[in-house]
Amino acid sequence: MTTTALAAAPALEQVADDVYAFVQPDGGWCLNNAGLVVGTGRTVLVDTAATEARARHLRAEVERVAPAGPDYVVNTHFHGDHTFGNGQFTPRAAIVAHRGTRAESAEAGLGLRQLWPDVQWGETPLVLPDVAFGDSLTLHTGSAGDPGGLRVELMDVGPAHTAHDVVAWVPERSVLFTGDVVWSRVTPFVLFGSISGSLLALDRMRALGARTIVPGHGPVGGPELFDFTESYLRFVQRLAEDAVRDGLSPLEAAHRAELGEFAPLVDAERLVGNLHRAYAEAAGLPPAARIDVATAFGELVAFHGGPPPCHA
Repeated sequence: MTTTALAAAPALEQVADDVYAFVQPDGGWCLNNAGLVVGTGRTVLVDTAATEARARHLRAEVERVAPAGPDYVVNTHFHGDHTFGNGQFTPRAAIVAHRGTRAESAEAGLGLRQLWPDVQWGETPLVLPDVAFGDSLTLHTGSAGDPGGLRVELMDVGPAHTAHDVVAWVPERSVLFTGDVVWSRVTPFVLFGSISGSLLALDRMRALGARTIVPGHGPVGGPELFDFTESYLRFVQRLAEDAVRDGLSPLEAAHRAELGEFAPLVDAERLVGNLHRAYAEAAGLPPAARIDVATAFGELVAFHGGPPPCHA
């Protein structure tokens, strides 16, 4: 990724008073979204970016709105597109994540870079969370003169996209940052997590009553993004049920599938990984149980006809 390529990079978009989304089109592999909640005392950044260049651009955008930068950086899950930019915001900012995410980040390291060796990753040191929590944690953006401020309520809704997925809920603005539990115009991906767990997570998020949804990838939307994500996941479940009955492998099932309304989605090849997870759950494995991710991703590449493009 070059400086020239970043000339047309996305800017922070205000989605509510003091709340912003950073959306990276087209939302494909490693082109994730981030969010910012600005207060009189503290500023919260939700997720970072995959490469040094993109994380630097995100930092510049954040500083345009909050010149001192964020006080907290929340990692919604362990994948590198959401965490590799942590080092651009430390040591000033504290990195906050679920304790399971911290362990998964330590185990995964910088391994994502090996999948796309031609990407110009730059310097992306592994920076693990400073603050690790359990089920929930609330951050406050107020100051001494404004002790209330906005609340940023962090909740673990996983297993869903991964074993532990944190969403960031700003109730005073009815904005929900979902990480990769919710998708918009992009194929969902649950290879590391759970289809059944994702469906439960969607129900939990619906109950919050959010008006504005900032997904992990793709354009900002409303509650219809819950419906879209659920519809795709139930589609995968049905495909898996039929394919298991017919004795097909996940790769064979993907080749046989008619994507219909989901054909236009970005990164359709993720279907193969999703089927591997659906097969595991159909076989009785618990949500987010470890499966052979390397084989599943290899078949995803084969289905695509080569490594899927990563424009990070």
